[in-house]
Amino acid sequence: MKKPSGLGRGLGAIIESSDYKTPQPQQTAINEIPVSEIETNPWQPRTDFDQEELERLATSIRAMGIIQPLTLRKLDDHRYQIIAGERRLRASKLAGLDKVPAYVRETDDDKMLELALVENIQRADLNPIEEALSYQRLIDECNLTQEDMGGRVGKSRSTITNSLRLLKLPPEIQQALRERKLSMGHARAIMGIDDADIQMTLYQQTIDFGYSVRRIEELVRQYKEEKDPQSDDQTKPAKQAKKRLAPVYEEIKTQFCSFFNKSDIKLDRADTGKGKITIPFASDEELKKIMETLLLDNKNE
Repeated sequence: MKKPSGLGRGLGAIIESSDYKTPQPQQTAINEIPVSEIETNPWQPRTDFDQEELERLATSIRAMGIIQPLTLRKLDDHRYQIIAGERRLRASKLAGLDKVPAYVRETDDDKMLELALVENIQRADLNPIEEALSYQRLIDECNLTQEDMGGRVGKSRSTITNSLRLLKLPPEIQQALRERKLSMGHARAIMGIDDADIQMTLYQQTIDFGYSVRRIEELVRQYKEEKDPQSDDQTKPAKQAKKRLAPVYEEIKTQFCSFFNKSDIKLDRADTGKGKITIPFASDEELKKIMETLLLDNKNE
């Protein structure tokens, strides 16, 4: 791959190949920089810093010091800006350090965003949405193609493409990925369906019932088969196929049946999203049991 032009010595020193390599002292001397003179990077792609992890890192720094120096750029005689290492800086402040070891790079504003984004992606410490947003910013603000990014961060084009697709998921699912409540495997399975309502249903079922990735993949496969009947289904009238309840909603009906210990509960849903749930009962006594089940569940919440 042809080496992109105009990268400057800064990026070349930080990213020497597709694998991350720590800058060596002979390339740039390690400096002891006062913490009070270091500013955060306005282009920092990471937005979530876990306080417990910072406390653990601070404990390690108190005992062992900072093993990996920060990477900074010099603004003037007494001001520096972070290129990489904001997490280490925050932990150093918690540890009570006055100075931190750092490499000082020469770079201008035009390269700061690219340096910060690439450096953070290389360290593989971003949550999936932060990583996807970093790729998007490299495309939008640094005019990089997916092929260019692959060479910088050591990722395949398909990996980058799948990462960018996460940004099309509903906000609730993206937030769950940020908070690592949902795995990338689950997210990739959910992305197999384009319908945002169905995506949210699958997500909620995953959270509520602890569905595995394989279970979600199976529901997605069934849903696609229901939407696009093949082979044996081709002999059935299209109207009849349309009336069949999608697998994700069949699963909800199954949960209702299990909850009330009844097998005859019905769930109907129109394409508009409107629908109804019917819980039949054969006697006042059975109705009373249904009401007791609902009231008992409410008391347990």
